[in-house]
Amino acid sequence: MKHSRLIIAMTGVSILLLTGCTGNEVVPNNATQTGVATGALAGSVIGYNSGHHRGRNAALGALAGAAVGGLIGNAVDENNPQPVETGGWHE
Repeated sequence: MKHSRLIIAMTGVSILLLTGCTGNEVVPNNATQTGVATGALAGSVIGYNSGHHRGRNAALGALAGAAVGGLIGNAVDENNPQPVETGGWHE
């Protein structure tokens, strides 16, 4: 039981740290990265709360959620137009 909670806590902390790296100032089209992080978090929570093998289900749910979230985010990125430089401080 403690081992499963540790896995969930470590997964959550990792996802929070990784989503901090997906700011618009670094990558303008970041829906793929955000989708992977959000999907992994949602998948691990759903996996943890289903079945008897909570740790294993959380890991499998995180993998599946990351894959689905990445696919959806990539589709969003493909549909978004590229940003246009408007001047300002970056000359």
